[in-house]
Amino acid sequence: MPDISTLALFCVATLGLLVVPGPAVVYIVTRSVTQGRGAGLISVLGVHTGSIVHVAAAALGISALLAASATAFTVVKYVGVAYLVWLGVRKLMRRDDGGAEPLEPQAQSKRRLFWQGFVVNVLNPKTAIFFLAFLPQFTDPAAGPVGPQILLLGLLWMVLGMASDGTYAMLSSALAGRVRGSSRVRRRLDVGSGLVYLGLAAWLTTEKA
Repeated sequence: MPDISTLALFCVATLGLLVVPGPAVVYIVTRSVTQGRGAGLISVLGVHTGSIVHVAAAALGISALLAASATAFTVVKYVGVAYLVWLGVRKLMRRDDGGAEPLEPQAQSKRRLFWQGFVVNVLNPKTAIFFLAFLPQFTDPAAGPVGPQILLLGLLWMVLGMASDGTYAMLSSALAGRVRGSSRVRRRLDVGSGLVYLGLAAWLTTEKA
């Protein structure tokens, strides 16, 4: 297993990466602002349940297959791109009639919030490639099998990710009342989120296998 100094370095590097907003953070912040803290925290759970898929894939070597196979990478990449485009277009096309009803927590069920967060993270090829390129740098073949080391690092990444994303959910939900009170702010949030989703989709199309 990695030693304490390696784990500490991994934690610092991971936190540096986690604080940079990506598709999961955008999803969590949007749900927290529009539907409240509970919705945001459920979204965090969904996102990091999706992380389990990437951790297991990295530990079993599936991420290596994605990196080695241009066809497999392309398929996964464009499924993720299509989903981001769909989310972005929905945000840009959304009409705000000035009422508060669309922003109530009942707008989406807890189960749907959870599974949407799960899908957002699972269909993100950047996350799979992240585990392939990042985690192995902190493993040591001399310390034992690499698979269990990647599993340990992946689980540690999930714990830090839940803390980071949970902070995003708590802070953004604190602004929910102000945002709900202004249709202009809500519309700007939708447009901003939609553009971020579309920008991320465009960026992913440039990623090479």
